[in-house]
Amino acid sequence: MTIEVKVPTLGESITEATLSAWLKAPGDAVAQDEPIASLETDKVAIEVNAPAAGTMGEQRAKVGDDVGVGAVIATIDPGPGAPAAAKPPSGAGETIEVREPQAAPAEPEAAPAQEDGPNLTLSPAVRRIVLEHHLDPSKIKGTGKDGRLTKDDVLAAAAEAPKADAPAQISAPAEGTHQSSTLMGPKAGAQAPQNPAPPTRAWTPASAGERKEERVRMTRLRQTVARRLKEAQNTAAMLTTFNDVDMSAVMAARAKYKDLFEKKHGIRLGFMGFFVKAAALAAHDIPAVNARIEGEEIVYHDYFDVSIAVSAPQGLVVPVVRDAQAMSFADIEKTVADFGKRAKEGTLTLEEMQGGTFTISNGGVFGSLLSMPIINPPQSAVLGMHRIEERPVVQGGQIVARPMMYLALSYDHRLVDGREAVTFLVRMKEALEDPTRLLIDL
Repeated sequence: MTIEVKVPTLGESITEATLSAWLKAPGDAVAQDEPIASLETDKVAIEVNAPAAGTMGEQRAKVGDDVGVGAVIATIDPGPGAPAAAKPPSGAGETIEVREPQAAPAEPEAAPAQEDGPNLTLSPAVRRIVLEHHLDPSKIKGTGKDGRLTKDDVLAAAAEAPKADAPAQISAPAEGTHQSSTLMGPKAGAQAPQNPAPPTRAWTPASAGERKEERVRMTRLRQTVARRLKEAQNTAAMLTTFNDVDMSAVMAARAKYKDLFEKKHGIRLGFMGFFVKAAALAAHDIPAVNARIEGEEIVYHDYFDVSIAVSAPQGLVVPVVRDAQAMSFADIEKTVADFGKRAKEGTLTLEEMQGGTFTISNGGVFGSLLSMPIINPPQSAVLGMHRIEERPVVQGGQIVARPMMYLALSYDHRLVDGREAVTFLVRMKEALEDPTRLLIDL
């Protein structure tokens, strides 16, 4: 009896997804719970697993089709199927993988991830890299347990692949993508971080009179981002105010206590702990910054849930540090480090990226000097952080060099007055320039 493969539950308020890739072709042997397709929702990618072992049957949806929850997208002919594979660390079933948007392969049947064999049972993260770089996993030597392929194995093979290309090409980075898995904390200096280069599109020499264009359908995630950003501009009365902060005290505190902090808590003392604590302190004094508009009412929160932008292989994701107002520096740093690690692995869950009452976004880690961030509705404000660089400032009548950072607060002027926005940034400036205030709630 043929078994139907249906679209699983996608999460709260999500009723539809886009079929982004088939991981198995008709006729392929599949094991129970083995991923056979990948769906892209408004926020993340979700893999569809085989409900039973057998042989892949009819594919009732094509790559790029929009499918609703409960829709039948394929069938499986029951049988012995492929050997059951050990579940990858990121889980199975409705495991959410943060992945980079990509063009669907022209021939799904030829996808290298469909090979069989004990060392070719690929985890979702490894499968994504294999598909992106069009690699043959059977030709890559695995260094993992039982000869399985690891992400490092595939990335090394992908790095070697371009060497076989005859012409040297000038690569242009794909806009809006970053390969770093680093948390977006501030970083001194104007240079961009030395992270692995993202997948690129190459400029190729064109024949005389030949000019080409490529049309690529926007992913569901990119469409949602575009729609929400435009809705924010159309709905909120957005305004941005700026201030600058002398980071000397924070940098000195980190330098003095970082070794003791790491020895006691097992985590490095970063910048993000200082900024989250300073923002929580300022939001306590200016509650409108941490509120939202709902109909004709203002909803104030007695908690501070901070959405922190994290750089993942496919771009930026925004997990939420909940109840940050009650967390210690160590708790904040551990939570932030965990988010960064799991963003790289692609194991952040949808629930971890929902909610939030305030957002911190930092383009400084990529070298940004100044920006005007867009708020994330229904939140009423977002803090933009930027790079730290030495600039001349006047102190005591003398011109001196100090490590300075610009802060930008974009806010909904319907809810937050200009005086409140300026006061919020002043409170943050005072706390960061004199971190003792963070300890005595001043």
